[in-house]
Amino acid sequence: MAEICVVCDKEISKFSLDSIQGVDIHDTCRESFYKNPEKYGGKPIEKSEAQIDREYLQKAIENIKLTTAFTFNNHEIEDEIGIVTAECVFGMNMFRDFFAGMTDFFGGRSAASQKVLRDARNSCLSELKLEAHSLGADGIIGIDLDYSEISGKGKGMLFLVASGTAVKFTQGDSRDG
Repeated sequence: MAEICVVCDKEISKFSLDSIQGVDIHDTCRESFYKNPEKYGGKPIEKSEAQIDREYLQKAIENIKLTTAFTFNNHEIEDEIGIVTAECVFGMNMFRDFFAGMTDFFGGRSAASQKVLRDARNSCLSELKLEAHSLGADGIIGIDLDYSEISGKGKGMLFLVASGTAVKFTQGDSRDG
């Protein structure tokens, strides 16, 4: 049985379901609910608009699915919205460069360099989700990560570009039942 949004009285698909104070609403009806929660069976909310916006955005980008494949299991793609990209440049500071050089010389893994790579990847994928969210996408397919090093004048910089295709899923359709 499908849930009905108390704000707009329309059926809620599992992709757009949001529950606030135990009240089911569309994720797009969140702002209306927060303006007058008592009208929809909720309690007064003591959060600033900025807090609500940050929490909403965080939840929205967490729900965007990512894959390097060109399809998602259990989801049918309704529309390819467009290409999304994110770019990050990270500095490999002098000490990291020194210890990475020592690791190169003696062998082994460089934890400092691995941390920079991991941070760069996570930042880029978060920015990619943010861009996809701004287009109204539910996921990103065909993600490609390209790493480059920019060197010069004693400075080592890591340049990472993430790109993919933002897609919208068919609402209410999940092949897994």
